[in-house]
Parts: sequence; structure tokens; C-alpha cells
Amino acid sequence: MEQKMNPMAQKPILPLLVSMSIPVVLSMFIQALYNIVDSIWVTRLGTDALTAVSLAFPLQNIVMSAGVGVGVGIGSVISMSLGAGDRETADKTASLGIAAVVVHCIIFAVLGLVVTKPFLAMFTDDPVTFKWACDYTYIVLCISFGELLQMCLEKIFQGLGKMKTTMFLMAAGCIINIVLDPIFIFGWLGFPAMGVKGAAIATVTGQIIAFVMYVVICLRKDIGVTIHPRFMKPDRAILKRIYSIGIPSSLMLAMPSIMVGVLNGILAQIDKVYVAVFGLYFKLQTFINMPANGVVQGMRPIISFNYGAGDMKRVRQTVLYSMQIVAGIMVIGTIGAVGFPGLILKAFDADAQLMEYGILAFRIIGLSFIFSTVGIVSAGVFEAVGKGRDSLIISLFRQFLIILPAGWVLSKLMGAAGIWITFPLAEIFAAVISVVMLRRDIISPQ
Repeated sequence: MEQKMNPMAQKPILPLLVSMSIPVVLSMFIQALYNIVDSIWVTRLGTDALTAVSLAFPLQNIVMSAGVGVGVGIGSVISMSLGAGDRETADKTASLGIAAVVVHCIIFAVLGLVVTKPFLAMFTDDPVTFKWACDYTYIVLCISFGELLQMCLEKIFQGLGKMKTTMFLMAAGCIINIVLDPIFIFGWLGFPAMGVKGAAIATVTGQIIAFVMYVVICLRKDIGVTIHPRFMKPDRAILKRIYSIGIPSSLMLAMPSIMVGVLNGILAQIDKVYVAVFGLYFKLQTFINMPANGVVQGMRPIISFNYGAGDMKRVRQTVLYSMQIVAGIMVIGTIGAVGFPGLILKAFDADAQLMEYGILAFRIIGLSFIFSTVGIVSAGVFEAVGKGRDSLIISLFRQFLIILPAGWVLSKLMGAAGIWITFPLAEIFAAVISVVMLRRDIISPQ
């Protein structure tokens, strides 16, 4: 009866997908707004302060990637279990997932103590920047339990289809962050001025409060699964299912940072202006991908639930509608990048040289947007059905296996244009691979 009354089993797919996606997209825009505001406050301390916080980003990104990746694994297994009518496995997955994340919190706290100084020393020898970077990094890594547990519960709630709850709690955490930033950084309202350290304290405080709010909701109502110590007895099969999705998902989140670092190294050898061009394109790509990723996150629990229930018709409908919506978003991105690159670059106050180099780059790389539709959606589909390895394969073709080696070779022959052209080529190749995999596992099976 519970399964029959679940909207993921009964509600028409298109309105269900839209209702699940919009709160996620709004959440991501709220997060982006927080990142902008946070940078504005830190910048007021000077360039050294902004540099110090930026140096911490790679380590923060590792924590975020691990938290989101494992959370996606937990949420997908919960959705599939509920779709199959197996509440007991869903309860065990949620409880074991929380226990596993607690272990991750301890690991990252230890790593924060051990890795912070040697890592940051590789990127700066300025004593002030180094001190500030250490102050910030120690706090955000060693007190990352709020972020990791909040992300875990967020993905559990998303796996249950409770997208509005996650939107409100993410907004609450970000707003708390925004309010506390100037208070702790500059010493408002009688608090001591803590500078960069204050920015870090504001960040972890917002994360911890959001986590506590999730706990309060779990204690006050039946959210759809039961999280209890009695379900935390180690279960190798469940943990294997979680990590078979979670590890590839974490790697996929970490890959763009590695790709950008390698390509920046190649581009800097040609002309440093190209590094700035690529940075601007990446900002545009992030903006266009944000609603697309929101659709994928809204799609994922619908597919997981119906895949677990064995309703492949609804799975295929969800994939089709997701492809259509994401394709619409990517058409807009393609038109903007290819048709109006000058207007986009002017928005970033590009000078004459940046404009000249950037227009060609945007027109070439912009072709990749429309082709990326298939890869973006397919990677999410395979995460949703527990095939994390297939999802990782698609992402590797999109971001590593073609762009990096082909970009290096073609840059020797064609300069920066050789790198730009690898982006649409990689997306086309990944799209072909994705279609083959979808036909094998999702479209063709009866």
C-alpha cells in the first residue's frame, strides 16, 4: 500500500520531474549566491585573505566530493529499496550510511591535522598568506562533520523525494553563513574580529546548524525511513551497494578540478591570456550546468524508485523527459556561447585581447553544450540504478580520456584552438558511448 500511494510510483512523470527538480535548482542558486557573498566579505580583508581561502579550496573540494558522492550512493539504494517494497533494507541503508559518514568525519579530522601545512606550503611561501590559509583550512577540515552529515541527510531526504525540505534547510544554512560572516570576520555585535578564521567558523557553524535541523525533523516525524543504532550492524552487501555508487560519484565530482589544473598548465605555456579565457568559459559552463544538474538530481530518486519496483516504463519515461529538459537548457547555452560570445565576455569586463581570444574559444567550446545532454543525463541514470562504474566511464570520456591527451597533442599543432575543439569531440564520443549503454541496460530490456 505504501508503494502504491507513493507519488514516485503514481504521479505523471513530467510534473513529478519538474516538482522534484525546481527545489534542487533553487538550492544550487542559493549556494552559488552564498559563495559570491562569502568571497565579497573575505576580499575586504585584502588579496592575501582571498588567496588564503582559495588555497584551501582543493581540500574543501575533496571533502565535498566525498560527502556528496557517498550521499548519492545512500539515497539511490534507499530509493531502489523502497521501490521494491523493502523498508527494512532502506532503514538499514540510512542508518549504516550515517554510521559510515561518522567514520569519514573522523578520517577528515585526522587528515586536516596531518595534511594541511605540507599541502599549503606547496603553493605559498608568504608567511601571512600561509598562516591565514592554515587557520582557515584547519577549521573547515577538522570540523567538517557538520558538512558531511548534512550532505548525507540531504541525499537521504532527496532519495525519499523530499526536495522542498532540502531546499529550505540548505537555504537556512547559507543564510546563517551569510549573516555570521561579517560578524565573525570584522567583530560586529561585540564579537572579536577573527579575520579569515572568522569566515571558517561562520562556514562550519552554518553547516552544523543545518545538520541539527535535519536531526530535529527526523526525531519529530516519520520521514519515510528509520535511522536507529539497531540498524547500524555492519552489512557488507549494503555497504558495497553504497560505495559502488558513492566512490565513482565522488571521483566524478573531483575530476573537473583536476582537468582544469592540467589544462591551465598547457594553456599557460601558449599564452597566459588563454588561462583567463578558460576560466571565464568555466564560469559560464557552471552557470548553464546548474539547472541541468538540478534536473538530474530530481530525476535520480524517480528512476531509483521505479527501477527498484521493476517499472521500466516509468524509468524510460523519466529518462526521455530528462533528456528533453536538459537539451532545452543546453540549446540556450549553445546559442549564447556560439551566437553571442562578445556580449558574455563584455559582462566580465573583458579587454580587447581577452575579447579576441575569448570569442573564438567560446564559439568552439560552446558547441559541446548541446552534445553534453546525453552524457550528463546518462551518468545520472546509471548512478540511480546502482551502476556507478558505468556512470564513471561516461564521465571519464567526457572529461579525461579524450580532452587531456587529445588537447595536449592538438595544442602542439593548432595552439589553444586544438584544446578548445576537444570539448565538443569528447561530448560527442561520450554521447555515443552513453546511448550504447542506455540501450543495453535501460531502453532495450523488457
